[in-house]
Amino acid sequence: MDTVTIDLGERSYPVMIGEGLLETPGALAPWLSRSQVVIVTNDVVGPLYLDMLRAAIDGPAIDVFEMPDGETHKSLQVFESLLSFLLQRRHGRSTTLIALGGGVVGDLTGFAAACYQRGVDFVQVPTTLLAQVDSSVGGKTAVNHPLGKNMIGAFYQPRAVLADATVLRTLPDREYAAGLAEVVKYGAINDLPFFEWLERSAPALQARDGAALRYAVRRSVENKAEVVAADEREAGIRAILNFGHTFGHAIETLTGYQQFLHGEAVAIGMVQAAMLSATLGLCPAGDVARIGRLLQVLGLPVTAPALDPEAMLETMGLDKKVQDGKLRLILSHGLGQVAVHSDVPTAALMDVLTSSATQLRAFGLEVADA
Repeated sequence: MDTVTIDLGERSYPVMIGEGLLETPGALAPWLSRSQVVIVTNDVVGPLYLDMLRAAIDGPAIDVFEMPDGETHKSLQVFESLLSFLLQRRHGRSTTLIALGGGVVGDLTGFAAACYQRGVDFVQVPTTLLAQVDSSVGGKTAVNHPLGKNMIGAFYQPRAVLADATVLRTLPDREYAAGLAEVVKYGAINDLPFFEWLERSAPALQARDGAALRYAVRRSVENKAEVVAADEREAGIRAILNFGHTFGHAIETLTGYQQFLHGEAVAIGMVQAAMLSATLGLCPAGDVARIGRLLQVLGLPVTAPALDPEAMLETMGLDKKVQDGKLRLILSHGLGQVAVHSDVPTAALMDVLTSSATQLRAFGLEVADA
């Protein structure tokens, strides 16, 4: 097992990465000092891993809250249902919530933990690649609003994260690829050697090779840990973790969280952000092709859906990174380097939002016409 520490002083916690962790009796016992436990999961993950998790807890009385699967259920309605469940079962401040699932389950559980009786402990047990490398780490918790993704939430750190790579074997190919988008992001924003390793190791990652996957998870978490430790509440440098996300979140919102998985929307958003960066002369045009090709090799989309560019611009304007009415975008300054920009010309941004397959091919990407 590898352990990466998220260094936040008294709120520091371990991210444990390995195989077979859920099959270890009492694996979570050190982080469950409380007398009550609630496992929050969904109707896909629960039947696969709930019994294993019970063994890893090995102690306190356990209640289980099962929610439907899917991004559309990361909502205030399900959040309220979870709080009602906790009250009906008479859970108090001694309760620990455990999120068993992907990013939707983790985000909603963390937000509930932050709010219930002004804060109870919670533990993340992420079961998707995207959750293991990104959403389970760093303390961002939230639910969606019809007008915008992750608009209602809190910064609230877990006590521990248990990332068992064994569970990734059951992920559908599409879910697995969506997680790789966030892995690529870490190389693109902060770690050129890692990006180059991903280019070389794409076949091994596609084959879900254990050693390659474990390294990808660990290196991603290490990159995120470094940024979160420097800026827990996104007052500065942490914003770089949103490379491609302002575009991606708008795509998700305008398609009703139905057409694209989060990682797929982020993949498209990273290509759009790279195109904008190259158009503005901030990075070489060849970087657009390298990012796009790597995403394509890993089974991810790079072509934006046909959405009204004005609607995209308006939805992006609701992004949490907007300050003083100015849209702030994370743009590339070359692979492994990004910066926050709040002075992007609207004409250049609209050009990207109306880009066609022909424009993508001009950057060296092989894409079909829509």
